[in-house]
Amino acid sequence: MPGQRPAPEPPEPLSPLVDAHTHLDACGATDAESVAAIVDRAAAVGVGRVVTVADDLEAAQFAVRAAHWDQRVYAAVALHPTRANVLDDDAKAELEKLAGDPRVVAVGETGLDYYWPGKLDGCAEVEDQVEGFRWHIDLAKRLGKPLMIHNREADHDLLTVLLDEGAPDTVIFHCFSSDAVMAQACVEEGYVLSFSGTVSFKNAHELREAATLVPDGQILVETDAPFLTPHPFRGAPNEPYCLPYTVRALAEVRGQDPAELARLTTANAQRLYRL
Repeated sequence: MPGQRPAPEPPEPLSPLVDAHTHLDACGATDAESVAAIVDRAAAVGVGRVVTVADDLEAAQFAVRAAHWDQRVYAAVALHPTRANVLDDDAKAELEKLAGDPRVVAVGETGLDYYWPGKLDGCAEVEDQVEGFRWHIDLAKRLGKPLMIHNREADHDLLTVLLDEGAPDTVIFHCFSSDAVMAQACVEEGYVLSFSGTVSFKNAHELREAATLVPDGQILVETDAPFLTPHPFRGAPNEPYCLPYTVRALAEVRGQDPAELARLTTANAQRLYRL
């Protein structure tokens, strides 16, 4: 969870940008006014649009409401893999209804998380996660919407399930955190890799190497706010307005001009999410 450090100072503006994955509810948004305040802070530094992402049913319902309150906000809905054990028929029916909303641009975040089972009370076991992941893949294909992946320590099994089920046309690995081998495997499959503040961490050597391998057309940027605040603000609360810090760090790693990286990731977000 975010620590007690003060919020980062606003970065120098960098435009245009789209925050491809954030959690407005976890950032403290509860109503139209608080959503607008967060997005206004982002817009002031060039982050003109955000995709707010659900990890449970309540968050999914909020995400869709937020996307209707503010036209700069879009939604993605799913049950997080650690909550796949509550994906019953009622939850599936509600998610299908929400995912069909025109303001919902992706099914996510879903996938596999092998870190938390056995550590977190009530966490879905691997079998439930795989079953839930398969259901979300099918939903994304039926709706013709991108699939937004959460992957933690499950590289091989996740790719296997995607191959077995048949991946949707667009697969986005949110907060890509694996190594160069996994990055290359994803790139070869045509998957999209989204990078968060972790790419700015100087000790993230394997991730930073992976970031250099992604073609311009298969890359996105995100905050995953309020988590993963970029260097040098690690431990402070993250928000969409912090995205330019991550983009500049990613541009340095990739040897690109930050303004050009901002333009191409925005074009990718517009194309993939059909914004």
